Amino acid sequence: MINTDLYDVIRSPIITEKATMASEHNQVLFRVKKTATKPEIKRAVEQLFDVKVKAVNTLNRKGKVKRFRGRKGRQSDVKNAIVTLEEGHSIDITTGL
Repeated sequence: MINTDLYDVIRSPIITEKATMASEHNQVLFRVKKTATKPEIKRAVEQLFDVKVKAVNTLNRKGKVKRFRGRKGRQSDVKNAIVTLEEGHSIDITTGL
């Protein structure tokens, strides 16, 4: 994969309280492209951050219907990836790339 393709697979890190608690178990959460597969996500994380990935789990969240000032709107569908790293490896997502 070319470096720009890696950035297309991994959109952004997820920084929430739940993601912070997962980091204690050597896991990092990312928002990824909807069509990305687990091997693509694994390869992208390993090449971008120079770490060894143990496992990749993915979650597909369907967009919700919300109302704003009486108008109906729909949030977009989102795919998240939970990346478990090998022992001794870590990613500091607060510094950026």
